[in-house]
Amino acid sequence: MSRIGKSPVTIPEGVTVEHKDGVVTVKGKLGELKQEVKDIDVKIEDNVITFERSSEKSDQKAKHGLYRALVNNMIEGVTNGYTKSLELVGVGYRATNQGNKLDLAVGYSHNIVLDLAPEIKVETISEKGKNPIVKLTSHDKQLVGQVAAKIRSFRAPEPYKGKGIKFVGEQLRRKAGKSA
Repeated sequence: MSRIGKSPVTIPEGVTVEHKDGVVTVKGKLGELKQEVKDIDVKIEDNVITFERSSEKSDQKAKHGLYRALVNNMIEGVTNGYTKSLELVGVGYRATNQGNKLDLAVGYSHNIVLDLAPEIKVETISEKGKNPIVKLTSHDKQLVGQVAAKIRSFRAPEPYKGKGIKFVGEQLRRKAGKSA
């Protein structure tokens, strides 16, 4: 039995969960999320969701914990939301935003302009003497992670000086330069 899959998910106040035609819909104060659930039985009783599988096949064992984690993340997202912060390390690296348009200057000949999804709220923080920070916030964990990874891919941190776009709190593996 999957340890994650067999633990129940409690539904907090202000969140409604529906299971219809193999699709779990979660609605909360921050938004609405849907997830298709295959091969796993979902039972909603008394503000508790339980997930059960019908057989011991390996693909069902894998999906058991997966769907429980996805629904738990959906409930967490519509109640509290998710935030990812990126730090731009490098001389002349800048970030600005106007609404959902993110403008990055990260050492290329032209600035990178990103139109972000309407579900994502972006905030840029620029203080004198500190590296610029891009803060992404949304109720969808997968979408925030995907957009953050896309932004990081424009200039991944290099191991010698640490220049590039990195997650706040990320530990980089540094290398020594050439020895003279």
